[in-house]
Amino acid sequence: MPRVDTSKTPVEFLTEKQAKAEHARLAAEISGHDARYYQHDAPSVSDAEYDALRRRYEAIEERFPDLRTLESLSLKVGAAPTGKFAKVRHTVPMLSLANAFSEEDVTDFVDRIRRFLKIPEDEILAITAEPKIDGLSMSLRYESGTLVRAATRGDGSEGEDVTANIKTLKSIPHQLKGKDVPAVCEIRGEVYMTKADFVALNKRQAAADEQIFANPRNSAAGSLRQKDPGITASRPLAFFAYAWGEMSEMPAETQSGMIEWMAARGFTTNPLMKTCRSVEDLIRYHRDMEARRAKLDYDIDGVVYKVDRLDLQERLGFVSRSPRWAIAHKFAAEQATTIVRGVLITVGRTGVLTPTAQLEPVTVGGVVVSNATLHNEDYIKGIGGNGEMLREGRDIRIGDTVIIQRAGDVIPQVVDVVLDKRPKDAKPYKFPKKCPCHLHTDVVREEVAGGGEGARNRCTGEFACPYQKIEHLKHFVSRRAFDIEGLGEKQIELFFEQEWLKEPADIFTLEARNKKIKLEEQEGFGELSVRNLFDAIAQRRNISLERFIYALGVRHIGETTAVALARGYGTWKAFHDAGLKLAKGDEETRSEMDALDQIGETVIDSLAAYFGEKHNLGIVERLTREVKIRDAEKPATDSVVAGKTVVFTGALEQMTRDEAKAGAERLGAKVAGSVSKKTDYVVAGPGAGSKLKDAQKHGVKVLSEDDWFKLIGR
Repeated sequence: MPRVDTSKTPVEFLTEKQAKAEHARLAAEISGHDARYYQHDAPSVSDAEYDALRRRYEAIEERFPDLRTLESLSLKVGAAPTGKFAKVRHTVPMLSLANAFSEEDVTDFVDRIRRFLKIPEDEILAITAEPKIDGLSMSLRYESGTLVRAATRGDGSEGEDVTANIKTLKSIPHQLKGKDVPAVCEIRGEVYMTKADFVALNKRQAAADEQIFANPRNSAAGSLRQKDPGITASRPLAFFAYAWGEMSEMPAETQSGMIEWMAARGFTTNPLMKTCRSVEDLIRYHRDMEARRAKLDYDIDGVVYKVDRLDLQERLGFVSRSPRWAIAHKFAAEQATTIVRGVLITVGRTGVLTPTAQLEPVTVGGVVVSNATLHNEDYIKGIGGNGEMLREGRDIRIGDTVIIQRAGDVIPQVVDVVLDKRPKDAKPYKFPKKCPCHLHTDVVREEVAGGGEGARNRCTGEFACPYQKIEHLKHFVSRRAFDIEGLGEKQIELFFEQEWLKEPADIFTLEARNKKIKLEEQEGFGELSVRNLFDAIAQRRNISLERFIYALGVRHIGETTAVALARGYGTWKAFHDAGLKLAKGDEETRSEMDALDQIGETVIDSLAAYFGEKHNLGIVERLTREVKIRDAEKPATDSVVAGKTVVFTGALEQMTRDEAKAGAERLGAKVAGSVSKKTDYVVAGPGAGSKLKDAQKHGVKVLSEDDWFKLIGR
C-alpha cells in the first residue's frame, strides 16, 4: 500500500503517527542544512526556506510534546564543531534568536513581553534596535583585560578555538582599554567582511586560480577557519561587538549601556543601534534599515530587537533555544528581473533530477546572479513547488523574462514570469524522460499529494548511473561519514573518472592496487601525499556504527537518524538483520523499528527498499569485509530497567520528559516513542492519552512517576 506524503499537511491535521514520521524527516533535513551552513559555510537553502522548516518542526513538537527529546533540534543551535580546531565549551551557551517575519509578529513580541512582565500599555518599555549582521558569530574571552581565547558558536554549547586567527583582526583588541574591566569578560559579536573587500578578495582569488566565495558571509567564515593564521591575516575581516557571555561583574544596567561600555573598551560597535520606546518606533527603524540596506557596505538580513533593561531580560529568561527578550525581524527577499537562457539538469546522490535556470546575469542586492533554482518539474509548469506557487498560467520557458529573488541572500529562485514579455515562439519546457548520464536510463516521477517540494523526478539507474555513483562516494568520505582526510570531492571525481574507485570498498583496496595505478606519478600527487592518503584510509578501517549507517547514503537517513538507529540496535549484525527482515515485509520488525525514538515510516520504507536491492547488498557485503564496525556505546546493564523498553507519556510533574528519557537511558533502558506489545513499561503522567490506551490494549504495565522512581531506586 503506497505511503501518503504528509510534508504539506497542516500540523493541526497530522495524526500522531504521521507527526512522528514528519518530525523525523524534518530533523534529517534541518540537520543537513545546519551542517552545510555552520560547518562548511555552504548554505543550500534560503533563510526563508530554512525558517519555514524550523517553524514546522517546532509546531509539531508543540502539538506532540512526546517528540521533544534531549536530541531535539529545537533545543540546539547551529551544528557540532567540524573537528578542524580544538573544541571549546561555552560557559554561557550561545543561543539563537526567534524570528519575526511581519510587523504583526513584532507587535505580538512586544505584547508578550508586557503580559509576562505585567507592564501596562501606558508605561514606556525601552527596546534597542540594531542591524542584524550576516556574518560568523564569535565569543571572545578576556581575563584581567587580556584576550585569552576566541571561539565560534558551534552548536551553541561547544564551538571551535580560533584564537590564533582572531588575533590577526585589527578590530579586535588584545588588551581592553580602561581600568574598570571585570576579571572575566566574554564579549560576543559578529565577524564579517565588507562588500567592497569581498569583491576585491574574489578578484585576487580568481587571479590566483583559487576558490571564489559565494558571498561575504562565506568568505568571512572561510577566511577565519584557516589552519594558517597568516592566511586569515591576509583577509580583510572586521568585527562588530553587540553581546556578552560570562561576566564576573556587570559594568552597566542596560543593553545600550553595555554597548557604550564595549565601545569605550576598544571594540567596534554599530553606530546605527537605536533605543526605541514604542512598537511604532521599532517598525519605523526596520523600514529605514531595509531602505538603507543596499547602501551599507556590509550585509544585513534583518533587525534585532532587545529589551534594554538587563533586570527585565533576566526576568524574561529563555524558552527552548532562544531568549524571550530578543527577536530578529527579517527582511523581505530582494528581487530583480532577467531572462532565462536555458535549463540545466543535475542528478543528485539519490537520483533526483534538479532543474536550474541559466540566467542572463543580473545584480540582486549587490550580488551578480546567473543561476536560480527551479525546484522541480511542477514548479517549471507553474503548478507550484517548494512552498511557493507561480500564478496561474505562468509556466517557465526558455526566453522568458522572469522575476528572481534572493530570500536570505543565499540561493536565488524564480518567483514569477512577466507574460507580456514572453517571446512568441517560446514553448513549454519538457522535463527530460531520460537521465542526462551517458546511460540515458529512464526517469520516473514520484507522485505525492498536492505536488510541492516532495514531487520528484528520479533516475532509475541507482548505482548504475554514474552521477549517483560519484555522489554516493562523495557522501561516503564526507566529514560526518568516514571522514577520510585527503580524499575530497576533487580526488573522488578524478579516481572515479580513471575507474580506480567504483564503490566504497574500492577505497580500502586502493593501496593494494597502487602498483598498477602508480598514484604518486599522477599530477598533483607525490610520494608523501599518497602515503598520507593511504594512512588516512587505514585509520578509517575502524568505524562507529552510527557513522557507518550514515555513510551508506540511504535516503532519508541523516546524522540524527543514524544515531537513533545505532542506539536502537547496538550492533551492525542486529541492524543488518533488521534491514533484511524489513525488505521481506516482516511487520514485527517494522513495528519494532517504528517504536524507536525519532524513527518514522519514511525511514523504514527507505531501509526496506535499500536492503531489498541485491546490488546494494553486494556493495555492503564487500565493504564490511574491509572495515570493522564498532558496536554502539553499551548502556548500563546492572539496573532493574536495563534492556527494558520504556515509554513516557502525559505531563510529568517531578521531571521534564527530557530528564526522564535521559535518566532511563543512563540506566540502560531503551526509550521508545510509541507503545507496542514489546514495551515493558509506560510511565504515565496526568493527561496521558492514546499511549495509555495502547498500553492497556497490549497489556503493558503502567507506572505513575512515583512508581517509576520506586522501581529505579530514586
